[in-house]
Amino acid sequence: MQRFISISLILFCLYFLGGCTAAVVGGAVAGTSIAMDKRTTGDYVEDQNIKSKFTHLYYQNDALTEQTHVNVTSYNRQVLITGEAPTDELKQQLSIIAGQIKNVRKHFNEVVVAEPTSMSVRTNDSYITSKIKTSIFTHISELDGAQVKVVTENGSVFLMGLVNREQAKQITEIARTTNGVKRVIKLFEYPNPRDTRI
Repeated sequence: MQRFISISLILFCLYFLGGCTAAVVGGAVAGTSIAMDKRTTGDYVEDQNIKSKFTHLYYQNDALTEQTHVNVTSYNRQVLITGEAPTDELKQQLSIIAGQIKNVRKHFNEVVVAEPTSMSVRTNDSYITSKIKTSIFTHISELDGAQVKVVTENGSVFLMGLVNREQAKQITEIARTTNGVKRVIKLFEYPNPRDTRI
């Protein structure tokens, strides 16, 4: 009940702050995602804020925007940074950005020191991600689309989410056996078994 009230309040605020149909539609989509997610409402909103803050700081650094290819994912206030940077110094600047953002519990800098990948590689990564997600939510009925984050970078698949150990094992096997996957990196969190969100 408390969760429903929180979601309703967010939609209410979006309606009056936005003042337009687009805000209502956007709010409804956000509300649905929050309702499906296993994070608290506060953590869900904070993850969106963390990603926005990281992106803002990233685009303020000309060297990073001109020379690197970076993706940032925040789940349950843990930040995953993936992509390519031509030098280790530029890679470390990404960690510095993550360290400047309030409420980040931990960050994983998985950026590879290399030239940015081509558009064809990125398109293939997106295809791999979609195949894995489809397979996960087809074969593991108790999971929903908001519970697991799948990030693919040049064939390397990163898995994040609040799951139990059996679910983690199943998800990892699906990712590992998907055509085109070079390696799988697990960044799952395992909540207390008594946590009713599982």
